[in-house]
Amino acid sequence: MKPRSYFAFVLPLFASAVLHAWDYHGHRTVNQLALKSLPADFPAFVREAGAMERVMFLSGEPDRWRNTPDLTMKHSGGSWTDHFCDLEQLTDAGLDLATLTSFRFEFVVQFAAGRAANADKFPAVDVAKNSDHTREWPGFAPWAITEYFGRLRSGFGYLKVMAELGTPEEVANAQANILYVMGVMGHYVGDCAQPLHTTNHYNGWVGDNPKGYTKWSGIHSWIDGGFVAKAGITFAGLAPRVKPAAAISVASREDGRDPMFVAVMDYLLAQHQLVEPLYQLEKAGKLSHGRDEAIVPEGRAFIEGQLLQGGQMLGAIWLAAWKNAVPDTYLRTQLVKRQGGAGASAKSK
Repeated sequence: MKPRSYFAFVLPLFASAVLHAWDYHGHRTVNQLALKSLPADFPAFVREAGAMERVMFLSGEPDRWRNTPDLTMKHSGGSWTDHFCDLEQLTDAGLDLATLTSFRFEFVVQFAAGRAANADKFPAVDVAKNSDHTREWPGFAPWAITEYFGRLRSGFGYLKVMAELGTPEEVANAQANILYVMGVMGHYVGDCAQPLHTTNHYNGWVGDNPKGYTKWSGIHSWIDGGFVAKAGITFAGLAPRVKPAAAISVASREDGRDPMFVAVMDYLLAQHQLVEPLYQLEKAGKLSHGRDEAIVPEGRAFIEGQLLQGGQMLGAIWLAAWKNAVPDTYLRTQLVKRQGGAGASAKSK
């Protein structure tokens, strides 16, 4: 019996549920670009209409988690601090970006010690505005993306076993889990394609400002959604420029660091290099945030380029997870035992 796809059941649910938030539109576009970059031999269930819609819909899920009154949820990385990493804070804490640990909680300990040792470089935390206890952290985006890669590789690993030994329902659920991880991971990869998610200058330039860059707190939200809406940037307009995904290498490193983490950090560092060019565009009036300011080619090219970078990086991570997935040997053992037990029961009847 051919396994029935999970999406045969859920596709109708999406037909009438269309969202119109432009920030969501940008994240959805990144996931859609990543889907387009995948090779023809990528697992076919991902290309089903309902599956692709699910992956695109879930691009907005981590932002939906932010709309909660629960402080523990707000404190958790997925809701807030996994969306960014202000790299200046890491160097201010005395950490070397070229040798950062791949392990989230080891980093937490190192950063806390570095922050305490270099307290003069960090402003005091406003307790009244820190009820969720997130303001003392620089953000964990590269760790979050690396962890989601691990979940996705695991998902493909146990899907291989389920496809061989599982029930149709188990296969459908394994596929659904993979799509969930693909979609949610896309949010964080897309976030980091926005340079202001990598810097202290996320809501206007802070500190020394000899070049007179804007201190406008609205610049972040304008880049996230306002410009995209005003310029009418769409997937259809970007799709012809998508290149085939090339899987990121996960070969072991001599320094013991996780190769995917290193690749993700390189990605963040590249985006961080664009922080000042972005502020230069704003200063030159090329981000068109005035009511009567027309969209100019330089601003459009910058924002379109960032969406494309996010989509390409995401596709490369997805592809690496699939190509490097190893069948789950423990699960295989359990399913073989289950089959053996079922066979023995049948013979005894």
